[in-house]
Amino acid sequence: MGRKKSGKFAAGKFKETTQRIREYLDEIDDSGMTDQAVTWAYEAALMKIAVAFESLMLECLIVALNNDSEPFSKATSIAFPRHMTEKVCEYLVTGGKFFDFKGRDGLLGDIGRFVGGKNAGHYLYEAIKKPRYHHPLTLLIALRNYAAHESPQSKETMKRAIVGFRLGTTKKLTDQQMKAANAPLAAGAWLKTQSRFVYLLDELDALADEIHQGAPY
Repeated sequence: MGRKKSGKFAAGKFKETTQRIREYLDEIDDSGMTDQAVTWAYEAALMKIAVAFESLMLECLIVALNNDSEPFSKATSIAFPRHMTEKVCEYLVTGGKFFDFKGRDGLLGDIGRFVGGKNAGHYLYEAIKKPRYHHPLTLLIALRNYAAHESPQSKETMKRAIVGFRLGTTKKLTDQQMKAANAPLAAGAWLKTQSRFVYLLDELDALADEIHQGAPY
C-alpha cells in the first residue's frame, strides 16, 4: 500500500529538495564554468525548485480535498462525496492533466476553489496569501516561465516581477517605472548574482515551515 498523502510530509520533502539545490548551487559556483554555463546551470536549478513547489501545492490540495470535499462541492455546485480516494482527488485537482497555475493570484484562486476561499481560514490559503511571500512566489513563477519559454510575454512578466521586487511594491507598476528598468537577458543571469537564488530558497523554506506547522497531518 502506498504512503497516504500528508501536508507535513510534503513540506518536509520540499525542504529536502531546497537543501539539495543549495548544495548544487555551491557546486556550480566552485566549478570554474564559463559565465554562460553558470547561467544555464542556475536555470536548471530554477526548474527543479519550481517543479518541487508545484508538487508541494498539488499534494496539499489533494490532502485538503480528500479531507473535506464540501468547499469544492459549493464552488462547483456538484455534490461530491465527503471523502474520496486520493486518485480521484488528484484527478479533480488536475483535470487529468499536469498541475499548473497562472501566477501567484492564479494559485490562490485554485486553492480557494478547494478549501473555501479567502474567508475559510484554511492554513494553505492563509500561508500563500501572506505579503511576505508575494515577491518570492511572483519571482519564482515568472522567472521559471521565462527560462522555459523565452517569449516576449514571459519576458515582460518577469520584468514586472523583478521591478516590483526592487521597488518593494505589490501595486500595479506605472509605464514610467517599467521604462526605467531593463530586464535581464536570462532568468539565470539575474538569479546568480547578489545571492538572489539563496533569498528565494530561504523564503520558500519559510513558507514550507508554515505549511508544515499548519497542516493537520
